[in-house]
Amino acid sequence: MNFFNHHLGEFAALLTAFFWTVTSLSFESASHKIGSVAVNILRLIIGFAFLSVFNLIRRGLVLPVDASIENWIWLSLSGLVGFVFGDLFLFKSYTMIGSRFSMLIMTLVPPITAFFSFLILGERLTLFHYLGMTLTFSGIAMAIFSRSGKGEKLSLKLAPKGILYAFSGAVGQALGLVLSKFGMKDYDPFAATQIRIIAGIFGYTLLVTILARWGIVRNATHNKSGMILTSLGAFFGPFLGVSFSLIAIKYTEAGIASTIMALVPVFIILPAVVLFKQKVTLPEILGAIVSVAGVALFFL
Repeated sequence: MNFFNHHLGEFAALLTAFFWTVTSLSFESASHKIGSVAVNILRLIIGFAFLSVFNLIRRGLVLPVDASIENWIWLSLSGLVGFVFGDLFLFKSYTMIGSRFSMLIMTLVPPITAFFSFLILGERLTLFHYLGMTLTFSGIAMAIFSRSGKGEKLSLKLAPKGILYAFSGAVGQALGLVLSKFGMKDYDPFAATQIRIIAGIFGYTLLVTILARWGIVRNATHNKSGMILTSLGAFFGPFLGVSFSLIAIKYTEAGIASTIMALVPVFIILPAVVLFKQKVTLPEILGAIVSVAGVALFFL
C-alpha cells in the first residue's frame, strides 16, 4: 500500500493512457461516421454531463462553484490551450502529414512538458527520469514507424506546415497540462476538469459558429452509432481520462506523468490486432518492450 501511495501519480498516469486508448479507438470510428468537427464539440458536452452527474453525487455540487478566481483563470486557460489550440493543430496535421508522423512528433510532448514544468512550476527531473523518458518515447517511436499507414510512405518529404501544426499540437498539449497543475493546486481534479471543459466548449462554440458548422453538428446527433461511439469516447476521455491526468500531475512531476500517458500508441497495438485483425510487427513488439522498460524506471 505504501508503494501504491508513493506512486499514486504514476499509477493514475497509466490508467489515463488506458482510458485514452479506448478514447482514441472510439473517436476515430466516430469521426468516420459524423465528422471530426462534430466529435470535437460533442465529446466535451457529453463529457461535461458525465462530470456534472459524478460531481453532484460525490461532492454535492453540479458546477465547480467552490473554485477560486485563480482556479478559474488558469484552468480555463489550460482548457483553451489544450482542448482547442492543441487538438485543432493536431487534427490539422493529420490531414497534411498523416497520423503516423503526427503521432511521432507528439512523442515530444513529455520533454516539452518537462521544460514548461521547470519554467512555470520549478519542477526538476533527475538523470534517471530523463533516461526513463528517453527509453519510453524511443519505444513509442519504434512502434509508430513500424506501422504501414494507408497512403503514408516512409519519406522525409513532409509538408513543413504539417510538421509545424503537429509540433504546435504537442506544445498545446504540454502547456495545457502544466497550466492545469498550476491552476489546480489542491482543488479537486474532477471539478478542475469541469472548468477546463467549460472553457473548451466555449472555444469550440466560437469556432463552430465562425465556420458555420452547426448544421453538421445537428445532423451528427441523429446518427445513433456515431453518438454511441462519441459517448463512449467522452466517458473514457474528457470524463475519466482528463480527470485522471490531473490526478497524475497532482501527485507526480508533470514530465513523468506526460511520459507515461504517452503510451497510447503502444497500448493500442493489442486492440488493433484483436479488433481490427492487424498484424503486429517485430519492431512494434520491441518498441512496446522498450517503452514499458522506460516507464518501469519511474517506479524504481
